[in-house]
Amino acid sequence: MWNHCSDEKRHENAYTKIIEKLLEVDPNVTMLAIANMMKKKITMPMHLMYDGRDPNIFEHFSAMSQRLGIYTSRDYAEIIEFFIARWKLEKLEGLEGEARRARDFVCGLPPKIRRLQNRADERAKKLESRRVKFSWIFNKEVSV
Repeated sequence: MWNHCSDEKRHENAYTKIIEKLLEVDPNVTMLAIANMMKKKITMPMHLMYDGRDPNIFEHFSAMSQRLGIYTSRDYAEIIEFFIARWKLEKLEGLEGEARRARDFVCGLPPKIRRLQNRADERAKKLESRRVKFSWIFNKEVSV
C-alpha cells in the first residue's frame, strides 16, 4: 500500500541531495534559483481541490487547517529553517553580490513568515467563526 509520509520523505531526501550538490557545483546560481522559487511561492496541487459543490473549498479547508493548527505558516517557517541549516546557507561563502542578497532574503524568510502568522492569528481572534459543510465528511458543518 502507498504510504504518503514515506513518499514525502523520499522527495525530501532527493531534493535535499540535489540542492547540496548544486550548491557545491555553482553556489551563486543555485542560491539565485532558491530565492527565485521562494519569491514565486511554492504552490501545492491542493489549491486545485474541487468537490463539485463548493467553489471555495480550498479556502475553507485552509481556514479550518489554520484554526486547528494543522500545517500552518509556522510549520512552513520551520521547514525553511531546516533547509537553511541543512544546506548551511547562512555560512555559505564566496557568493557574489546578487547571490549574497538572495541568501539574505531566504535566510530572513522564517522570522518574516512568523510575524505574518502572528498578525493573522491576531486578526483571526477578532473574527467570528463560521460554519462550512465539507462534502467528504457527509456535509458535516465545521467551524472555520
